[in-house]
Amino acid sequence: MPRPARPVHNATVTDASRISRDMVRVTLSCTSLPYAELHHTDHYVKLLFPPAGASYSWPFDPAAVREELPRGQWPVTRTYTLRSWDADTSTIVIDFVTHGDTGLAGPWAAAARPGDQIGFMGPGGAWGPEGSHTVFAGDEAAAPAIFAGIEALPQDATAEAWIEVADTDARLPSPTHAGTTVHWVPRNGAIHGTELVRAVTAAGVPSTPTRWFIHGVAEMIRDLRRFLFVDNGVPKSEVSISGYWRLGMVEDEWQASKREFTEEIEADEAQAANR
Repeated sequence: MPRPARPVHNATVTDASRISRDMVRVTLSCTSLPYAELHHTDHYVKLLFPPAGASYSWPFDPAAVREELPRGQWPVTRTYTLRSWDADTSTIVIDFVTHGDTGLAGPWAAAARPGDQIGFMGPGGAWGPEGSHTVFAGDEAAAPAIFAGIEALPQDATAEAWIEVADTDARLPSPTHAGTTVHWVPRNGAIHGTELVRAVTAAGVPSTPTRWFIHGVAEMIRDLRRFLFVDNGVPKSEVSISGYWRLGMVEDEWQASKREFTEEIEADEAQAANR
């Protein structure tokens, strides 16, 4: 039975500002989003972009485009976390990592002005902080979900957050929570994820019950899965861990190969556990 079509929403930019050297925050008005159903801290949407040279622009019906035009003209999606939302004003906030003029979403966000419109599908997401202690780890792409998670922590909870950024000048404005410590992990030219793996493994696994939220570059996810599940026997039920992106791939390529990547990791983990 085919999955039901995901709803498509229209959003209008109400504000756009640079919050750090490498990140732009865009606030969008969207009256059709089911705000009453947003209970998690990792909610995400899939922004819709016409491909280069497309004969159409937003607004458009993605299903109709796929039926009427060749695959090369189909809309391109880019997945982004909702940093926050406000049901009273029907607005959402999305933080975009920017890398000059490369990519689709980053340049769009850097050039966004009030009144600009964009379409998206969603939202998805299913995680929220529970328990007395949480370890967060991720790169810039995961920072919005990590910060949303910190903001949702109970007042008496504790947490450690490890966030990898390009260098110390690329640190992001982070929320404050009495029981949470945010550790910035600068890459300083290292391969994405390697310094974060080093920092998290050096910190070790807490002796008290802990929930884990680890997201970002796929190669880092592979290494930290092994650290948690194989080396330390952390129950998978206590861990939210997934690759948001992969080195050398655009999102379309990564999403097409993600299942196979995960299956290979799980097979390696099972083999290691049986040694």
